[in-house]
Amino acid sequence: MERTLIIIKPDGVQRGLVGEIIRRFEQRGLRIVGMKFMQVSRELAEQHYAIHREKPFFGSLVDYITSSPVVVMALEGTNAVQNARNTIGATRPSEATPGSIRGDFALEIGRNLVHGSDSVENGAAEIALWFKPEELIAWERHTDRWIFE
Repeated sequence: MERTLIIIKPDGVQRGLVGEIIRRFEQRGLRIVGMKFMQVSRELAEQHYAIHREKPFFGSLVDYITSSPVVVMALEGTNAVQNARNTIGATRPSEATPGSIRGDFALEIGRNLVHGSDSVENGAAEIALWFKPEELIAWERHTDRWIFE
């Protein structure tokens, strides 16, 4: 099973979309193996967005993700990274398909509600950055046999 990191960003929390966003991942069949509501420290934000450090928007990206609490989840499932990204929709909300989170609820790239890992490798690295090993729960849902082959 793959794992992926999902962050419901400050705009998702402030707009009261946390439950709806979680519902979409669960309905898709992805299993939550870790979740927390937290205020992101500047240090953690800078580590998470380190790939963008030299870009002109880095400072505003860090300011934004630390501006309000977020919900962070580790999700697990078959092709979890790609399935989560399809559920989220294109980075630019204007290109996101209706039915995706961004296609239904977002208008601007800087307020696109959700972060999702872009590869299996990044998913593992991001989960390790945001969660301690003991915060991840290995468990089986009774419905898993109806979701996973």
